[in-house]
Amino acid sequence: MIKTDESQTRENLYTGKRPEQRLRTRLYGRGAVEAQSPLVLSASICVSMLSSSISPVLRAMTAAAVIAVAFAANAAQPATSAAEQGWVSAWATALQAIPDVPDPPPLYRTPDVAGRTVRQIVYPTVSGRGVRIRVSNAYGRAPLTLTDVVLARSAGGAATQPGTSMQVTFGGKSAITLQPGEEIDSDAIPASVTAGEPYAISLAAGSRQTLTAWHRVANQVNYVSTPGDHAADADAGAYPRKFTESAWVSGLDVRARDASAIVAIGDSITDGLRSSLNRNHRWPDVFARRLDEGGAAGWSVLNLGISGNRLLSASPCYGEALERRFERDALRHPAVRAVIVMIGINDINFAAMPPRAGLDCDFPHTAVTARELTDGYRRLIELAHRSGIRIYGATLTPATLPPAREAMRASVNEWIRTSGAFDGVVDFDAALRDPSHPAQLQRRFDSGDHIHPNDEGYAAMAAAVPLATIADAARR
Repeated sequence: MIKTDESQTRENLYTGKRPEQRLRTRLYGRGAVEAQSPLVLSASICVSMLSSSISPVLRAMTAAAVIAVAFAANAAQPATSAAEQGWVSAWATALQAIPDVPDPPPLYRTPDVAGRTVRQIVYPTVSGRGVRIRVSNAYGRAPLTLTDVVLARSAGGAATQPGTSMQVTFGGKSAITLQPGEEIDSDAIPASVTAGEPYAISLAAGSRQTLTAWHRVANQVNYVSTPGDHAADADAGAYPRKFTESAWVSGLDVRARDASAIVAIGDSITDGLRSSLNRNHRWPDVFARRLDEGGAAGWSVLNLGISGNRLLSASPCYGEALERRFERDALRHPAVRAVIVMIGINDINFAAMPPRAGLDCDFPHTAVTARELTDGYRRLIELAHRSGIRIYGATLTPATLPPAREAMRASVNEWIRTSGAFDGVVDFDAALRDPSHPAQLQRRFDSGDHIHPNDEGYAAMAAAVPLATIADAARR
């Protein structure tokens, strides 16, 4: 606890500090640059001037690309290591741009947040004393203004436990405006948090604020208030609107001496698509509990999966390509020691998806080879090793693919198992496949779409992670 000193839409496809602290912008965590950088300002101007004549798909992808180029040009030296100050990420999520189209389908329609408060529920996976919140506009297309941010212990639903609210500040101020591409850590809050317990982060939005980026498959019910600043409300009455996405907060860090983080990154199977809503039955959740129950204390497990994500290609709906978001989302959280990566099945599949008029979430329909995927894995491995982080390759799980695509999946899995390129292997394919029909999931693990596991399948994945090997190796 904090101490001072409904039904999610399912898709049948593999969408699978201190007061003196300065505002920092990061590109995939490479470093910090000042918010006043001319190229940062140029990025915002370029995004706002994108021509309406560009197709909806290209416009949705171009905004993020413009911002990324500007911040890449501004990459500076890394800031002082947060791990050296005792910080470790206890919870994190990967954000993605919301498609920029005039009449989006229901899956991509956003709630009205202007002048309202967004309350979202998070579950830290390691305990600590001292906490900070990371607010991000990394993939936003417009400034993000928050007038009030409060952290409290959840009492279930949209309610919080009375007397547990803690004001969150940024450089001593309760309000913050972030330009597109910027993110910031809050000042340290002198509070204790407990692993596995739910906490509510309430963010009061500016009067003209809109949602232009989110994490779409949160698998957690979050809430939007009636008009007004309800960040400090303990009662749930002001929060009638429910949604199953999350926004603006990309991480929660705690001070925990000798604690470390393991990152799980990938697509919808890491994201936990089709697992039970509000139950924390994604495989990284179950793995975190397994670590704790197995006596491997001091480890957090961070889920940076994005449903529909690909290794090599970005998408208007499914986020930046994993190889381009890898540094930001996997390597630059405080105290990360190991990464488990499972990615590639959507690269194999999306070339065969028929183009759609209007919003085409599978665009670009890029054909890939097994060699192109394994070359992409090698680039991830190089990035991880350059940061002193161990990286483990997870085999691609059965997806009832046509013969040619199944042959590519099998080839990629063989390389993961036998190349020796990764620091180790997590064989999710072996854990889930039907021994009599190895291209298919075991029936007891199938959520019903023959692609995504059910809760039992996600638990089997967590059990397949070689706990001692990863924990021991990562501590070296």
